[in-house]
Amino acid sequence: MRSRFAASLALAILSVSAFAQSPVINGIAHVAYRVSDLDKEVAFLQKLGYQESFGFTDAAGKTTEVFIKINDRQFFEVYPQTDPAQKLGWMHVCYESGDIDALYSMLVAHGLKPTPVRKAGAGNMLTTMNDPEGRTTEFTQYMPGSRHTLDKGLHLGDHRISDELLGFSLPVPDLDAARKFYTAGLGFDARDGKNGLRLTIPGAPDARIQIRSAAAAATPATLFSVPDAAKALQQLQAAGLEPKQDRNRVLVSDPDGNVLAFVAPRTDEDTPAQ
Repeated sequence: MRSRFAASLALAILSVSAFAQSPVINGIAHVAYRVSDLDKEVAFLQKLGYQESFGFTDAAGKTTEVFIKINDRQFFEVYPQTDPAQKLGWMHVCYESGDIDALYSMLVAHGLKPTPVRKAGAGNMLTTMNDPEGRTTEFTQYMPGSRHTLDKGLHLGDHRISDELLGFSLPVPDLDAARKFYTAGLGFDARDGKNGLRLTIPGAPDARIQIRSAAAAATPATLFSVPDAAKALQQLQAAGLEPKQDRNRVLVSDPDGNVLAFVAPRTDEDTPAQ
């Protein structure tokens, strides 16, 4: 009896261990924006120290997509508006995985409906699905020989305001649906914050995702890590921009009004009085 119990316990431990060691989301690969003027957006990001890595054009030679490099594993994807009906601003987030086929199986097992894994135009593997508000959520695995991989070590500006995409702040109308999607679906850890949820990715504990309850008109913000908010403020001002500092965050808007927040570690002065 004891040996059978021990065997069952060992099997349970192995099962838990296998789940814990299963491929997880390793971090955020990119955020995507649609903009009214591609040249102005690229020029704005260049003021932040970021360089264009590569892009795609259509048969007529028009640019359809530009990749701006944050670091070797994180990018901006910028799309030009080609139809007035297309909504400007924050489009989607893409997460990185070390084994996208296993991740796909896990997402399906969690009741989600990702698209079949395929090779995307840049040469990486990709699967996508919609979040509760209908926004696209992407997952990618960087592959040898892809445009991203071949750009390793290149286009890393010496004067980047930040070299780490920390996460994003996303307004949602239904906080309960968002909690279910990110925790039961994606396996993120969540805790209740002042204005919504604070999420972390088990495979990337430094990432920060804020899901806040807000009206549909509220806008998302993309978050970046900086060691010193005052220095980031000075750098942005020196670049000819008009940033605003809010405690440990420095906020700046792109030509379309999209907010980028550069976040420094909190100090005692940044913490509100209890």
